Amino acid sequence: MLIKQAPDIRSSEITDKKLYVNRREFMRSATVAAAAAATGAGVLAGTSASLEAAAPAPHGRKLENVQKSPLSLTDEKPNSWDQITTYNNFYEFGTDKESPSLYAKALKTEPWKVVIEGECAKPAAYQLEDLLKGVTLEERIYRLRCVEAWSMVIPWVGFPLSEVLKRAEPTGKAKFVQFDTAFDPASMIGVRQPVLRWPYTEGLRMDEAMHPLAILAVGLYGEEMPKQDGAPIRLIVPWKYGFKSIKSIVKIRFTERQPLNTWQEMQAGEYGFYSNVNPTVDHPRWTQASERRIGEFFRRKTLMFNGYADQVASLYTGMDLKKNY
Repeated sequence: MLIKQAPDIRSSEITDKKLYVNRREFMRSATVAAAAAATGAGVLAGTSASLEAAAPAPHGRKLENVQKSPLSLTDEKPNSWDQITTYNNFYEFGTDKESPSLYAKALKTEPWKVVIEGECAKPAAYQLEDLLKGVTLEERIYRLRCVEAWSMVIPWVGFPLSEVLKRAEPTGKAKFVQFDTAFDPASMIGVRQPVLRWPYTEGLRMDEAMHPLAILAVGLYGEEMPKQDGAPIRLIVPWKYGFKSIKSIVKIRFTERQPLNTWQEMQAGEYGFYSNVNPTVDHPRWTQASERRIGEFFRRKTLMFNGYADQVASLYTGMDLKKNY
């Protein structure tokens, strides 16, 4: 997400800040990248350690009975806990990447209520613990591609969004699903400024929302979700740019009309409703053909639908993806 009007993104915004300020780490990553390029291998942050070795020391409450999902990536190493939790876009806590990890601590996540309303037979207001009753938590290792042309691989813990939507029994008029983020000026210092229209709003078409890859995430690396990453519950739609995966959800609404998501309202010429990852459609101020994985030195090619084309391309059959960006 960007509000800057600069002609391009500064390199400090698309590469892990620690990589710039730590010369030794920079040189080590560059050496490994060169070796990998010579052998045709991928560049993976200077190590080929397993996911188990990459897992962090405990930082928060451990989530119990988390199952491994067959929909997880198996060929890419996740980013580290520190990278995932200190390099964030969460404008409710500031517009730079470090602010959320500093200021989100003030967010009160217990108790937490999620309201489900609109075109459905069973609207309800759930306490989070009630919303989670009966769901099976899964680890889903997904790529995350930001519209700003940086990316990560993240081991989320969550469950299919469709499970919650089906519980509400949407009517035949429900064509879209709208999501709202919490709005709390007392704890969210960013909403005290008119940077965006608050509360932050996002939306999906019903078939997108019901897709097996779309999840509601409540954790990271087997622990409860860090506040700066969207605690206590957020959306993950891995084939779309990251700003579609709305954080700290308090409302889900079934609608007949396409909702106006926040970034589309703010800058419609740059951010569309669909926001599918598409390397052939550039942002007006930078290319989307390549990306920089946080922790890596060289850029890599961006994959269509962020690498999930086999699973989701059929959702957009017959659509002009340049017009419906």
